[in-house]
Parts: sequence; C-alpha cells; structure tokens
Amino acid sequence: MSSSSQPKSEEGDELESAVDQAISACGGDMRATIRALIVANEYLESEVGELMKAVSHAYARGRFNSYSG
Repeated sequence: MSSSSQPKSEEGDELESAVDQAISACGGDMRATIRALIVANEYLESEVGELMKAVSHAYARGRFNSYSG
C-alpha cells in the first residue's frame, strides 16, 4: 500500500468508530440513532443561521473589514 492511502484508512476508521459510538449511545436502536442525528443536525443548522445573522449585522455596522486581497 502507498502512504497516500493511509490517511483515508485512518479517516474511515475514525468515522466507523463514531458510527459505533452513536449507535451504542442509542442502545443499538438504529431508528433512535438516525432520529438523534437528525435532531442534532437541525440544531447545528439553526446555530449556523444565527451566527450568519450576527456576522451580517456586525459587518453592516462596520465591525468587520472586507478582505481586499
């Protein structure tokens, strides 16, 4: 195997471990695991929306300078 394929394997192992942890946290119930992940995703999406609003307001008030390259 080449060394360039090793990081992908490590990422895959970490992902598989995270999947196993999520399933275990929900007592092995796949539907509960999916439900929990959907709820968590919706929460994070709402947080991103709130942060985008906050940044937009701060930018409009001149608290952030635009990048001129």
